[in-house]
Amino acid sequence: MNTLVISGRVGADRADLTPCGELVHGCAETLARTLAELPPTITRVDLDMKGVHFMDTAGLQFLDVLGDFARQRFVTVTTTNWNGQPRRILELAGLDTTDPLRPAPRPDPEPAQPSAPVSSAVALERSERLHVLQEEVEQLRQAIASRPVIDQARGILMASHGCTSDEAWHILRETSQLSNTKLRDVAAAVTASARPDSPRPSPALREALRRAIARRRQT
Repeated sequence: MNTLVISGRVGADRADLTPCGELVHGCAETLARTLAELPPTITRVDLDMKGVHFMDTAGLQFLDVLGDFARQRFVTVTTTNWNGQPRRILELAGLDTTDPLRPAPRPDPEPAQPSAPVSSAVALERSERLHVLQEEVEQLRQAIASRPVIDQARGILMASHGCTSDEAWHILRETSQLSNTKLRDVAAAVTASARPDSPRPSPALREALRRAIARRRQT
């Protein structure tokens, strides 16, 4: 099941690529194959990343492949329109969200002798920011740990209801929202329901799943 598709337009000296999906395991290999098929006359490659909605540590390998390609082929490479969760991961990794292939700019230096109130405010802001970043890192770790069961659930929905991978993802998310259940728990229930010896999901979860599937068929 492909989690990343790269489409776009290729001219004589420029390629405009549009990755869509997730930067997870296998994304670097998909990118490498796409870049290998570009004509040798290419001097610029622009990637529009607005279609990428999830990224884990494999996304950094994706960027490494781009960087190596730019250096080896003496090609200008840009990646723009990062948003949502992938943009936040770039920030946590210390990368420039407008151009992740270069280090993020250093913040302006603080005054040499700040007053006590200013110093306290800066320390408080840093403490709050650190707490927020720690929470987001933990959420990312939980999301990465949940990937296998979520992928299994998506596969089951695709086989059972003839939907695409993206549609299966939206069904899981909507079921989670409708039933006020964690996404991983919804995926685990869908996966377990495919085994004949496992208990059925709760009535509330079954109803939420039924509604989510019905809504997806109407779109």
